[in-house]
Amino acid sequence: MGLLSLAIWTPIVFGVVLLALGRDDQARTVRWVALIGAIASFLVTLPLYSGFKLGTAAMQFVEKAPWIERFNVNYHLGVDGISLWFVLLTAFINVVVVIASWESITRRVNQYMGAFLILSGLMIGVFCAIDGMLFYVFFEATLIPMYLIIGIWGGPNKIYAAFKFFLYTLLGSLLMLVALIFLYTKSGGSFDLAVWHKLPLTGTAQALLFFAFFSAFAVKVPMWPVHTWLPDVHVEAPTGGSAVLAAIMLKLGAYGFLRFSMPIAPDAAREWAWLIIALSVIAVVYVGLVAMVQQDMKKLVAYSSVAHMGFVTLGFFIFNDLGVSGGLVQMIAHGFVSAAMFLCIGVLYDRVHSRQIASYGGVVNTMPKFAAFALLFSMANCGLPATAGFVGEWMVILGAVKANFWLGFAAASALIFGAAYTLWMFKRVYLGPVANDDVKSLTDINSREFLMLALLAVAVLAMGVYPKPFTDVMDPSVAELLKHVALTKLN
Repeated sequence: MGLLSLAIWTPIVFGVVLLALGRDDQARTVRWVALIGAIASFLVTLPLYSGFKLGTAAMQFVEKAPWIERFNVNYHLGVDGISLWFVLLTAFINVVVVIASWESITRRVNQYMGAFLILSGLMIGVFCAIDGMLFYVFFEATLIPMYLIIGIWGGPNKIYAAFKFFLYTLLGSLLMLVALIFLYTKSGGSFDLAVWHKLPLTGTAQALLFFAFFSAFAVKVPMWPVHTWLPDVHVEAPTGGSAVLAAIMLKLGAYGFLRFSMPIAPDAAREWAWLIIALSVIAVVYVGLVAMVQQDMKKLVAYSSVAHMGFVTLGFFIFNDLGVSGGLVQMIAHGFVSAAMFLCIGVLYDRVHSRQIASYGGVVNTMPKFAAFALLFSMANCGLPATAGFVGEWMVILGAVKANFWLGFAAASALIFGAAYTLWMFKRVYLGPVANDDVKSLTDINSREFLMLALLAVAVLAMGVYPKPFTDVMDPSVAELLKHVALTKLN
């Protein structure tokens, strides 16, 4: 069993063990087993980074074994500079979410923790799969634990939100399945992504494939206008569910563009890039304005996620190294920052049981330590230099200016909206005099909550101050992808 299999199956095995533990009177044991499982799952991903060879775009840590031999489906895993950091990010966020859910979940604790560990393993599987059918199986399987997390532990409208999430993402993926079957027949019975990347496809075939993949990945990102499921799901999901959804699950769609849409249909990607860029700019500008008028903190951060992911898709489809690398860096940074923002809202919700901005005011007076963390994460959400939120957005803006000055100008002006809605929320929730008795009776964060937020704060600052380890890993794979997209011509 190789390192990638360990990274995928360690959390899944711990998740299955947790499901077997059963009753809520064993909740304390369940929590500790979940934490040990999450930490073990993170530790087994660390050798992937330490053993990763820089300066090459080749797949590393490759594992291949026959799976469904009749259809030539293989258990085929590998990571390159594009996918490596997402494996580590997924395992890291899983540890933070287990710590965050320690006290807030009191019923069916084993099922809740088990669902998160299984979900973590499946998402790592998506980033590691280099067989088309294996990718599809992992990609779709992630829906099941997240559907249960929203539907069982969510808010008052949890069933509606869970169904909306499931239907939107499943329907989008059905066209992707058709595209995979077409590629399988076209390649003479292979699901190997490396084979698919070299297929000589006509312009029409590429366009149809591009939009089939677009239907799956755009919903998952989610891009405007298919983003409407996200705010509903975030509002109803438990805090841990929102953190994982924003930090990792949205990235599966953006990752799909780099692994499938661009290398398999490069001509169509170049031809329709204007559409993706237009939708991305609308997401960044329009959704940023929508975020400004939200009264629910979770809804505001959910809309801000759509705007931030707009930067990612914009970076990918301007087809230069700064843009694509910036989009990847922005995905990782957004993973840290959005998880932190949702966990901060969770800290307040656990105490006051309200997500409405109007329910707060002057929180800094009663929770100074917590307010300091919230200020750091709010600044990162705005894209303040020396925080993770700045690096990716700055690279994308530079790449956009390189491609077209006005495109870069539009993207840069959108940062103003990000600062406006984030700082306005911070001002109304945290600053000023104590607004009511609920805020007056608040107690500052305990050591568990401090640890959870400190882990994310270190990640946000480390990436903001020194992003070189991230870009060093990505650059060769990004250069190879762009060379492939630029050189591949219609057959």
